[in-house]
This record gives sequence, C-alpha cells and structure tokens, in this order.
Amino acid sequence: MRCLVTRCPAPSPLPCQIRIAVSVSAMQSVSEQELASHLAAVGGDEPRFVIGGNFATPSALVQILDATLAQFHTFTLNARGGLPVRDGVVNETPFIGTGLRHDDGVEYIPTRLSLVPRLYATVRPPDCVLVQTSPPRGGKVSLGIEVNILSAAIEHVRRNGGKVVAQVNRFMPYTFGDAEIDCDDVDFALEADEELASPAQRPLDDVTAQIGENVSRFITDGSTIQLGIGQVPDATAPHLYQLRNLGVWSEMISDGVLNLERCGALDPDRVIQSSFLFGSPELYEWADGNPRLRMSRTETINDPGLIARNESMVSLNSALQLDLFVQANASSLGHKMYSGFGGQPDFVVGALHSRGGHALIALRSWHDRSATSSIVPILDQPITSIQHSAVVTEHGAAEIFGASEGDQARLIIERVADPRAHEDLWRGAEALGLLGRTASRALEH
Repeated sequence: MRCLVTRCPAPSPLPCQIRIAVSVSAMQSVSEQELASHLAAVGGDEPRFVIGGNFATPSALVQILDATLAQFHTFTLNARGGLPVRDGVVNETPFIGTGLRHDDGVEYIPTRLSLVPRLYATVRPPDCVLVQTSPPRGGKVSLGIEVNILSAAIEHVRRNGGKVVAQVNRFMPYTFGDAEIDCDDVDFALEADEELASPAQRPLDDVTAQIGENVSRFITDGSTIQLGIGQVPDATAPHLYQLRNLGVWSEMISDGVLNLERCGALDPDRVIQSSFLFGSPELYEWADGNPRLRMSRTETINDPGLIARNESMVSLNSALQLDLFVQANASSLGHKMYSGFGGQPDFVVGALHSRGGHALIALRSWHDRSATSSIVPILDQPITSIQHSAVVTEHGAAEIFGASEGDQARLIIERVADPRAHEDLWRGAEALGLLGRTASRALEH
C-alpha cells in the first residue's frame, strides 16, 4: 500500500481488540424450531419484516422465515443476496441491491434515504425486525457494521408491539453510537456465526486513478469528507495521506478511512461518523470496540442540515450519466431501476450548504464497452440529483456552481467530456438553446 510504504510513517499497531464470549442469556435464546414458531405467530396475512441489508443480512433468520411463512413482505436497504424471490414474497426497497435486481416483482419505493424512517410511521409499518448483532457486552448488543434505517425500524416495532429478532454472530464487531441496543429490546436471539463479506480487490486502471487525483484537489486540510465504496474513493484516498485534520461524515466507510487514520490525516479530536461499514477483516477488527468510530442512524448521517454544519464538507458521488444541465443519473439503466436515490440527494444538498463545501459528481467520461459518452446533452433517464458544484472526470474538473446554463454546458464539454463526444455535445447544446453567441461561433469553428 503506497501510504504505508512511502507516504506516512510506519503505522502503529492496531489496539488490541478482545472478543469476549458472552452468553445471550440476557435475551431469550431460541432454537431454530422455536424461532420458526415465533415467526409463524407474527400477525397479519402478509406481515412486513424489516431486514438488515447492505452486508449484514441475517441469512440464518431469513432462511427460517422463508421456510416458515408462505406469504410476507420484506423491507430491506441495498439487499446483497439471500432474500427469497418467489411467489408469496413481496420485496420492498428504497434502494435496489444486487440481491434484488433479478426480482421482476420488486417494489421500488423512490425515497431519499433520510426520509425512509418516515415510511415506518405512515404507509409501511413493520411487524417484525430481523437483524444481525454482536454478542452482548454489558447488557447490550451492537448492530456492528449496519445501522442506517434499522434503528428507526426497531423503535417502531417496539412501540407497536412487534418483535425484534437478532442473529447473534461472533464475527460482528461491537460498534458504538446508534448501533447499540439494550438486550431487553431484543425479543429472540439465535446464535449463528457467519463471516462478514469483504470487497474483492481490483487493481485501479489509469482512468480511475486520474479521476481520484482530480477529485483530491478539492480536499484540503480541515475538510470533512464523504468517501464511500468503489474505485473512485479508493483512488482518491492515497492523495489525501499528507493532509491533516480531516473529518469523516460519510454514509459508508471502507478501508480508505482506516488508511487515513493510520497516516495521521484525520483530526484526532473529531469522531468518525458513519452509518454502515464495508471493507476488509482488518477494518472490522479496527471498528470493534473503537471509541473513535460512531455509527449513526440515517436520520442523523443523511440529514442535509447536519451535513451542512461540517465546514468544507466535500461530498463525493458518482453517476452512470450526466447531462449538460448537470443532472445526474445514478439510479437506472435504460428505463429499468438499477438502484435508487440512496443518500446522494441528501449529501449533495448538505455539501452545497456547507461553508466552503463541494458537491462533486465524479465519473468516467466514456463507456468503453458501448463506445458511448457518459455525458449526454440531456438525460432521458430518471434523475438522481441536480445542481452539483463540480463535475470531475479523468480529463479534469468543471467547477459549475454559480455559472449560467450556457456556461455550465461549455465548461462540461470543454473540461470533462471525452473529446470523442465533443461534436455531438456541441450540437446538442445548440439544439437545447444552451449556447450564446460566443459559443455558437466556437461551434462553427
């Protein structure tokens, strides 16, 4: 790793993490057969089960649920796999993960992530919550790597007399903040160990590496950053190792944040804020019992007002396509929904309102497989977010905040679009009435 070899001092050893084997006797520990009986007793003809998503789906609980009930609804955020796709099961989600993209009957619910918990109190109340937790410590268990919408679901279920079921997994790290749940708030616990997933290691190509370098120029000492998963955040992080007093307020964090911590780039007086984790086993070990890390519910992490309180907030998001009006599509392929809004609109708004902040959209300018530009004159796909402060590709950056529509279009074409797309983009801009007299003359030449 470049940071650990050449860019910062040798890292100090990770603090020793002690895993304590604790009985789940503080909760009602049940067998698989007993749990099946309890799930069968959940009320309603088609009860709704909120299930931990992302990379913390309680697979053992889901298998028992699927074998027990003929009909039910699931409500999961970014399901990665393991959910049943069959007659009798309706899978609901505000963000479609890889585990549901093959489900033709999936019910996509267009919702900003910060507003998802409102669904529980209104049109989609849960009857039961299935989560994966750490073993108990001091009368509590932890949701570990996945918090976001689960805290609100647990509260609504407890308030309305529903049930909370935990798959207690010794591999799940114990994290603090909204991840902690009193054992008394868990009705049934099934002990089932399951190693946590980690991302596959993929080498960065030259295009992605250049995008990361271009993104890094917007981040300075003292900035607060949103770095998620993916190759662009991975390519950006190494360029930040020499910075100091960075803060982290991010919906998701991965190994890039751990590397920044080791390099001394993060402000030691600021807590690292996140809502879910996905990374290497080393990241999970670092997270276990770490007071530097606070796992927060989506109402906190994705609140644009709270995001805006971070000075020099830099929000980094990606897109599948972007148009000359700076409208981004990060949600759909063709007219089929691919994912959803997620937290992108929340962070774009929050970063724009931050003093010295930037809402960046970073993407490759060209799709090699289809030989098409990812920047188009105008989107014909659903729009995920609008009004970003800058667009970044491998060709450079277009800072478009405060520019007129025509100037935005010119900056995007000239500074970030692939040269192979320039002619079509200029003609498209002219047809859309985006070009003034000067730009029209440029087109003629």
